[in-house]
Amino acid sequence: MPVLYAGFGCRQGCSRQNLETLLRLGLAQLQLPLSAVQGIASIELKADEAGLADLARQLALPLRVFTPVQLQRFEAQLSHRSAAAFTHSGCWGVAESSALALAAQAHGAARLVLARQILGGATLAFASGR
Repeated sequence: MPVLYAGFGCRQGCSRQNLETLLRLGLAQLQLPLSAVQGIASIELKADEAGLADLARQLALPLRVFTPVQLQRFEAQLSHRSAAAFTHSGCWGVAESSALALAAQAHGAARLVLARQILGGATLAFASGR
């Protein structure tokens, strides 16, 4: 079973339930169990986002946040570049970049497994080590 790292972007106040639904939908697309997910990541602007923290706590997974500079190195691997995300965060794609950053941190290299998915103000992407 592949090891996955979930990257999330979300609007302020996004609920744990919305994030969890998005996570489970993404896993269903890949036909993988929740146990495949080894960590959750986002941009440092979301470090205090209650929904993300609650999701990580509920799933007993680490939540790692990265600076925009740390995420910029993954721009070439993104499936989509959002000018709005860049204007707001300094990153072209929070979900994909943060998933790739966490996978690369764990394995030295990373690839997208599931490109950006959107649900109710939240985005999700999965990455794994190469």
